[in-house]
Amino acid sequence: MGSSSLLQKKPHAVCIPAPSQGHISPMLKLAKLLHTKGFHITFVNTEFNHKRLLKSRGPDSLKSLPDFQFKTIPDGLPPSDVDATQDIPSLCESTTTYCLAPFKDLLAKLNDTNSSQVPLVSCIVSDGVMSFTLAAAEELGIPEVFLWTASACSYLGYFQFTKLLEKGIIPLKDANDLKNGYLDTVLDWIPGLEGIRLKDLPSFLRTTNPDDFMLKFVLQETERARRASAVTINTFQELDHDVLHALSSYLPPLYTIGPLHLLENQVNNKTLEELRSNLWKEEPECLEWLDSKEQNSVVYVNFGSITVMRPEQLSEFAWGLANSKQNFLWVLRPDLVLGDSAILPTQFLEETKERGMFASWCPQEEVLSHPSVGGFLTHSGWNSTIESISYGLPMICWPFFADQQTNCWFCCTKWGIGMEIDNNVKRDEVESLVRELMVGEKGKKMKNKSMELKKLAEIDVTNSYLNLESLIYEVLLNPGHLISKDT
Repeated sequence: MGSSSLLQKKPHAVCIPAPSQGHISPMLKLAKLLHTKGFHITFVNTEFNHKRLLKSRGPDSLKSLPDFQFKTIPDGLPPSDVDATQDIPSLCESTTTYCLAPFKDLLAKLNDTNSSQVPLVSCIVSDGVMSFTLAAAEELGIPEVFLWTASACSYLGYFQFTKLLEKGIIPLKDANDLKNGYLDTVLDWIPGLEGIRLKDLPSFLRTTNPDDFMLKFVLQETERARRASAVTINTFQELDHDVLHALSSYLPPLYTIGPLHLLENQVNNKTLEELRSNLWKEEPECLEWLDSKEQNSVVYVNFGSITVMRPEQLSEFAWGLANSKQNFLWVLRPDLVLGDSAILPTQFLEETKERGMFASWCPQEEVLSHPSVGGFLTHSGWNSTIESISYGLPMICWPFFADQQTNCWFCCTKWGIGMEIDNNVKRDEVESLVRELMVGEKGKKMKNKSMELKKLAEIDVTNSYLNLESLIYEVLLNPGHLISKDT
């Protein structure tokens, strides 16, 4: 049999994440899993993030492997050499407006049998907020699956925006609604989100402008999601069954395939293991420091890849950690502080030098699974939350934007594994919550609940793996399972 015939028998998935750290990581995990199932993979980053990956991982880190290649498209934003996440609203607008044409050009090159040495593209796996790709899949007549990289509970929250507009609850009447208690309004009509407050829904509803781009973006993306061949979510059934049941009425076939990092950990392929997605250079020295600490004695502090804070907030967190007298490992991104570098007071550094460790970025999964780590002070991004759950760690939650408010609410009120810290952070509250997390009675109860969810995650991985196989054979390899062309 000729090589060209062999190529055509191999399925080819084009995987395209939204261009930020929290979206690239889970998409790469899914791409690796599909590769182990026999797929040729083309992984599509933006040119901006591709350069950042090469800088953080080294020039040889993304060399094309057999049947696994990396390609790029422009993101439509002005060129920048800043080593930081781009402005999210600007990024959403530019990808929606400018990325379809270069994406279609890339697909055409991949399918050019005269010059391409890869199989014809047989399916597209797109981030759930990169729905412009649907038009390309429709033209080619191939299935498209969405990967929703945020939480199931936030996805359900986004689907309520239409009703919130119809009921006149949003947009906000004026800026006073942000601080006069209006956001404390309880919404008792949402199955799966019973008792949730307005402020616990994804933060893009906090606008007074009916033409706000992110508000319109949410409406667009949730409506387009109905046209996908299927939707996958990085969660597991036992954690989110009520929410998933409610979501199923809004979406095409829904597959839970998480926690993705636990599925990835089952892959025994050293070459694939070397493919990492961190856009900042990791500092493995923090793992050596953790090795020197007692079991469950360290609180891990990381506010993710997007959160920014004011210098005074940084100072309050610092002195709260110092006054708690607990060991801590703190990730301080270079762009964490608005308009300034993350500079900590000399007195604080001197006081905590025996029990504090700092890194600009670190291998988070290795940190969370380290026996010395006993709790997590987090921004409540979904990757951090699902990883913390799967490693049995209770959390202190300081949500910043988007889905993080909803994740925080679920951690604190539904799952019993978190405590929320006020947005207007004060050192006394940080001190008391960190102590409670690490040595208090409530912290112990949260730890026990976290360990229960950890066991459920480990058990449910088998079901998630079966769901992945069902997705492959029912959708991705099913030529009759094409995306709807209804608008």
